Formats: sequence, structure tokens, C-alpha cells
Amino acid sequence: MPTDPPPLPAAQPDRTPAEPAADPPAPGARGGAAPAPRPSAGPRDQGGDGPGAARPRFPSLHSRPRPAPATSRPGPPPPAASARFPDIPPRPGTAPGETREETTTRLRPVPAQPPAAQAPAPPRPWSAPSAPAPDPAPAPSPAWAAPAPRPVVTFGLPEMGDDRPRAPRGPARTVAAAACVVLGLGLIGGAVAGSWLVGSSAEERERSTFTAAGDLWHNVPVDRLFPAVVQGTGAGPGGADRTWIRIAVAPDSGCAEAFDPLLRKALAPVGCERLLRATYTDATQSHVTTVGLLFTDADASSMRSLDRRFDNEDLDERTDLMPRPYAAEGTVAARFGVRQRASWTVSVLTDAPVVVYAVSGWADARTVDDPEPAGDATRAGAAEAPAQAGLGHEAQGLADRIERGLRKDVARATEQPS
Repeated sequence: MPTDPPPLPAAQPDRTPAEPAADPPAPGARGGAAPAPRPSAGPRDQGGDGPGAARPRFPSLHSRPRPAPATSRPGPPPPAASARFPDIPPRPGTAPGETREETTTRLRPVPAQPPAAQAPAPPRPWSAPSAPAPDPAPAPSPAWAAPAPRPVVTFGLPEMGDDRPRAPRGPARTVAAAACVVLGLGLIGGAVAGSWLVGSSAEERERSTFTAAGDLWHNVPVDRLFPAVVQGTGAGPGGADRTWIRIAVAPDSGCAEAFDPLLRKALAPVGCERLLRATYTDATQSHVTTVGLLFTDADASSMRSLDRRFDNEDLDERTDLMPRPYAAEGTVAARFGVRQRASWTVSVLTDAPVVVYAVSGWADARTVDDPEPAGDATRAGAAEAPAQAGLGHEAQGLADRIERGLRKDVARATEQPS
């Protein structure tokens, strides 16, 4: 029985003599590991010329020589721990020492315990810096480059010179500037004119007031200038009420017999246009008082000058400058003469051409050796006879009420019709 011929040996790929086999990679190298050996080819993968040999599917890949695996180039070892952190001494036993077979540039994993075969590197001696010098910069790694310095930005001062470019002044700006100048001049002129008008109106009001007050002696009834009954609430000593009853009114006359010679001389600068007088008595008819209104020919400045003179020289307190009383026949004041004057007051008005005065005494014709001005007789604690009898309050209180009524009449005369 014929036997089958023996199978042919498998065809071996041709190897180029110029390509030596790759060296085995060093232990521990990651990039240089050789690929795992492929399993033996089966009957279909074996090459040959026999009838049972199968043809490879990609003959070009099988026929192309494979390149040898590239081995990684060794890099510099990582810097020591003391170089990375110069101020902190290395701690022993924290990481295994470096070996010569180590070629990777990455950080090594730190095992939980160092291998028994390798002893830890001895710690380097460390000493504190002697002087506060700046820390030395670590050696740069080849893979690291220092960043570029940041640009320095400075702010310049604004230009304040006259060489700055300016826009040319157009006609609109010129017209606006001229309008502002004209408006400012108009406002200034208006203010000046307004002040002049106000001053003129004030002078006119004062002049009209003086004119109206000077005409009251013949424009106002006598009963309004000298009321028949005058109530003096709180006008008596200690704030007691007073009531004065008119008993006589003197006919209007001049000033020749109404004042003492020195008082008439002191009043001469303001003139005497008309003198009005009336005599009153109190409710008990114990005291008599003559009150008078002297209408002058003076203006406001002359009246102010006379008022300053009376205040500076105390002319209203001198006994030789007392006004004289009006003694009406057939009344309780029939014997009220010069020797019976006990207290007096003289008031020079500055808002009207009028001098208001009053003189008081006893109704029983009692003579007074030391008359006392009303200002002194109305002071608290005054012990003279006129003060104790309240004659100073009689003269001052009645003169104040007649003056108030006169001012009311002046206000009515100067009111503008509505």
C-alpha cells in the first residue's frame, strides 16, 4: 500500500542580514518594551508551495520588513528634594533613592515601604540661613521657560500748556459771549436802578408820613386826639389800672406861654406850628395831668437830631426844662399852676414832626419843692413824694396812651386806598 509523501517544512520568512535583532529592553523601561511573540501559525498561515499551503491575505504586509522598536532616550534625573525646596530639609525614608537604571523623566511613585535591597539615602545636613537673603531660584528644567516680563505702564501728566490745539471761535460763540455780557450789564443796571428806586420810595414814604402827621392837628377831630376817657390798663403803680377823664381842652395856640424859657429855646430848632393841650383827672379827682402835642415844622433829620440831643444831654430830666400845665377855670385843675408841678415827661418822635409831653400834680393845689422826672418816679423803690403818690405813673401813662392814638391816626392817613 503506497504511503503519502512526508509534509514539507514550513517556509521561513527571509531575514535581511543587515537588520540585527533588537536588543532586549532594559528592565523598568516603559517605552522600550518589545511586542509579545505571536503564536505559531496554523496550517493555513504556513507558507509553502505544497498543495495544502494557504496564501496570505495581505502579502505586502508580510513581505515588508518591520522596523525595530525605538528605545527611549534617557533624560536628566529630577532635581533633589532640597533643590526644589531649599528652606526645608529632606526627610529620610520618604522616597527610595535613585538608581542608574532609572531613565524616565516623570515622577516616580512612592511605595508604602522602601525595598529591602535598597537603603535610603542619608539626609543632607541643613542649617538655617544666617542672613535674610532672597531664596535662590531653582534650576530651570529644560522643559520650562521663564515667562516674559510684564510691560510697565505709566500714566503721563495732562498737558496744561497753552500749546494745546483749540477749536477756532466761531460766530455762534462770539454771539453767545456778547449776549452774556449784555445780560450781565443789564442785571447790574437793574440792581442799581432797583436800589435807587427803593431808596427813593423809602424817602417818599417818610416824607409822606411826616406830611400826613403834620396835618393831623386840623384833619383829625379833637375827640380822637384827646379822647374823653382814656383807659390805662396796668399803667398805675404795681401794674394797677388807671382811668383818666378829660376835664378841659385848651384852644390851639402857639408855644410862647406853654413852656419854660429854656425848654422853649431847646425846642426852637424844630419850630412850632401848632400846640394842642388837654387836662385830665383821675377817677378819684386827686391828681390832675396836662398832656400836649407840639406839631413842629421840622423834617425827619431835624427831629432825629433833636431826639439825640435830648438823650445825650438828658434834657428831659432837668427841672428848668419842664412844660407848663393848662389850668382850666371852673374845674378841679383851676389851681394847677407852675408851683404845683410834681412830675413830667417829654418825648421827641422821629417818625412824625410831633413832641409829646405831660405834666402832673395834686388837685388840691399842693406845692412841690422837688419835682421828679417820670423816668425816676416810676422806678421801683423810689421814695420821693411824687413817686409815692404815683404822679410819675400819671404823667408817663397818659402821655403813652395819647402817643399811641396819634400813631394810629398817622397810619390811617398814610394807608393807600384799595
